[in-house]
Amino acid sequence: MAALVLFEIIIFAVFAMVLMRQQRTELNQRLGRRLESQVLLVAEQGSMALDDGHPEALQRVVVSAAAAPSMTAAQITDLQGRTIASSDPTMVGKLVLSAQEKSYLHRLTGPAIFSASARTWEGVGPIRQNGEVRYLVWIYPNEALDRQDLRSLMSVTALWALCVLAGGTIIAGLLARSITGQLDVLTRATRRLIYDPEDTGAFPLPVRSANEAADLTLAFNRMVAAMQDQRAGLNETLALLDSMLANAPIGFAFFDRKYRFVRVNQFLADMNGYSFALHLGRGVSGIMPPEAAAELEQSIETVFRTSEPIRDLELSWETEPGHARSWVAHLYPVRTDPDTTRWVGAILVDTTEQKRAEEALRRSEKLAAAGRLAASIAHEINNPLEAVTNLLFLIRQEELSPPTARFADLAQQEVARVSEITQQTLRFYRQSTLPAQTNLREVLDSVLRLYLGRIQALQVEIRREIEAELPLFCFAGELRQVFANLIGNALDAMTPGGGRLVIRARNVRHAGVEGVRVTVGDTGSGITPEARRHIFEPFFTTKEATGTGLGLWVSEQIIRKHNGTVRFRSSATPPNTGTVFSLFFPCAGIEAAGRAVDVTNQLKVRAVR
Repeated sequence: MAALVLFEIIIFAVFAMVLMRQQRTELNQRLGRRLESQVLLVAEQGSMALDDGHPEALQRVVVSAAAAPSMTAAQITDLQGRTIASSDPTMVGKLVLSAQEKSYLHRLTGPAIFSASARTWEGVGPIRQNGEVRYLVWIYPNEALDRQDLRSLMSVTALWALCVLAGGTIIAGLLARSITGQLDVLTRATRRLIYDPEDTGAFPLPVRSANEAADLTLAFNRMVAAMQDQRAGLNETLALLDSMLANAPIGFAFFDRKYRFVRVNQFLADMNGYSFALHLGRGVSGIMPPEAAAELEQSIETVFRTSEPIRDLELSWETEPGHARSWVAHLYPVRTDPDTTRWVGAILVDTTEQKRAEEALRRSEKLAAAGRLAASIAHEINNPLEAVTNLLFLIRQEELSPPTARFADLAQQEVARVSEITQQTLRFYRQSTLPAQTNLREVLDSVLRLYLGRIQALQVEIRREIEAELPLFCFAGELRQVFANLIGNALDAMTPGGGRLVIRARNVRHAGVEGVRVTVGDTGSGITPEARRHIFEPFFTTKEATGTGLGLWVSEQIIRKHNGTVRFRSSATPPNTGTVFSLFFPCAGIEAAGRAVDVTNQLKVRAVR
């Protein structure tokens, strides 16, 4: 319908343009003939007035000519362009000709008609006296009547065209409604279906006729019904797949032949640390480190070439010095037909924590085995130590020379020192299951005695500022482990040949709470700013093969267990390097925690009984 109306409008516009052009040409020709005859008439009257010796009659001739309905103005000028007579008396004696009009002053031999502008015509003719051109007459026609005739013609034409257009539109509309109504319904429904394939509310379409369009509508209804059934099954399958991809605790990815990510799930995006959108369209090398990306790209190429899956591909790389990540990848071909591999799918499992846990477990087993062995050795050493002690006692009962007595005393002192070391070793291994009132000074002294040999070997200066009585209700073995870890780390940070280790412990009142503050400071190498952010994380270590990454993490757990707090400050910039750990244990909080544990243990005992 719209095409038909547009076609009729175009036909009307073309017809109107042709008609208007033709009418305008005819009007211009008619105007030119009329203007030429008027110029000849006025020029002849002027020539007669001059031949009769009445030049003053030129003004009457001009006024008479301008009075005609088809004229607007007239004037007579000499050959220099000065006005001699004019229908407007004020113009007499003036030079009023335009540049175009002046071009006719000296070359005019007969009447001339020309267009002074796009919508104005003029006529000019010579006035002769005795056969010689003396003056020029200028005639300005009234074109308003001609334009009015043209507008009237165009109005009639437009009215006729509108009537034809309305009649044709009505007839075409009736024909379209009677012939193509069914097709129109089918077309609208098809467009809705194309715009939104899920919008099938208009189906089945009504059938209002018995022609070919009705048969086409019935076939289309059957096709849409079949599509709905297929879409329902496909949507269920896609929902299952999307749910699996979105919620599976492993990474899924699909790659094209240029090793670009076609699709990933959110779990893999979180594993990589990039958003979901940044993965799509980017290559493997743009997401993963070069060494891991090269290995994965090579495996993807192998799957594309052989159409065979690759399982248990281990990928590992260092995120920063001393910290590695590891993945296990399973690659498989995704075929769109039996002979063509369109994409390569990948199932990626992050085994970093598993690797760390396995390594920590191996180290923990080694430490546990070493602890059991040390405890066993300490226990076995006690028996011969007691025998040696008794023998030294019997030797001292005899008459000894002064040098021999002095040697016996030294031997007894060293045996006592060995006995103390064995007792401290057994205390680390054998810990009480219940908290008890403990003097923190004794715990710190026992740890320092344990490290005395290492302190002397490193030539470390010890500064002890420990109050005599530091009562705490706590797990003494666990606090001994915390202090041993802090002192051991401090000694590890100091190189042989110098350094200072400061141990302070005193009763304080912090934020209105009674407690004990313990400070362990060293002049070692300090902790780097990067390491400070991860210092209390499990499996984080800067000691590479000699550390498990569990010492400070376990220490923090023990401090929290005792309702304590830990703060530290460190500098790794020479010359003022070193680290200070400050621990605070509230007495009331520790006692409350201990009582809670005691009550829990009693309940367990009662339950067992």
